[in-house]
Amino acid sequence: MEKIKTPISGFLALLLSILLIGLSAYLFVLTGQQNRPVLIWWASIALLAGIFLSMGIVVVNPNHSRVLTFFGKYVGSVKANGLLFVNPFFKKQKLSLRSENLESARLKVNDKMGNPIEIAAVIVWQVSDTYKAAFEVADFVHYVKVQSEAAVRHLANTCPYDHMEDEHATLTLRDGGDKVNELLETELNERLAPAGIIIKEARISHLAYASEIAHAMLQRQQATAIVAARFKIVEGAVGMVELALEMLSKKNIVHLDEEKKAAMVSNLMVVLCGEKGTTPIVNTGTLYQ
Repeated sequence: MEKIKTPISGFLALLLSILLIGLSAYLFVLTGQQNRPVLIWWASIALLAGIFLSMGIVVVNPNHSRVLTFFGKYVGSVKANGLLFVNPFFKKQKLSLRSENLESARLKVNDKMGNPIEIAAVIVWQVSDTYKAAFEVADFVHYVKVQSEAAVRHLANTCPYDHMEDEHATLTLRDGGDKVNELLETELNERLAPAGIIIKEARISHLAYASEIAHAMLQRQQATAIVAARFKIVEGAVGMVELALEMLSKKNIVHLDEEKKAAMVSNLMVVLCGEKGTTPIVNTGTLYQ
């Protein structure tokens, strides 16, 4: 479990280290001038003491940390910033606490209905527990990458691409929007919790049918769109014909029997539903000629 350690300021240790190293240099020079071997011992001791103190000085930048271990035992994590001093015998492992971006590769997977699709995601992650990131996994950066791709694959396998494949689906990859992103974030947080990683944001960045079926699916979408448009046209045309017959009957402009009504409906439907403009035929005789 992560333990936050707050070390003392390192300015005093830095000053003492500089003074001791400077003193050792002075004693070495003095030894050469006066030929006093005993000063060599004091110079060596001062030099070793200065180097020993300097080993405990660490500089922690903003949004960085140091994980401290003492001969293999976890001591704590330093998240305070500045020039600090810790036990020189501590091993200091540097970890960044900044937000990191990960853009997954375009993965070719099968959706819930078995159709091959291409999918990719952009993920923003951050180290929240330095102990888990340093000791629970071998390489937390590689762990994030592998588990992120696994989460994206699992998401694609559990949802259809769109409603064309599953009309009763409550959630699809193409139309899911924020809900799909929330599912991805939730699964990523569950997968990366053992490594002390939190997900700040996860979004689908690329979604398309695989190349081998893309053309067929495009034709299917076009056909569906044409059918939907035709349905609306026919629906509107029926309403207009109904309104026309109702107004003709209401205003007593012309009296039509059932046969003439059928002919009029047929002509109006051809005019309203046809793709091209119709050529009018002027009848100068009666309705029966």
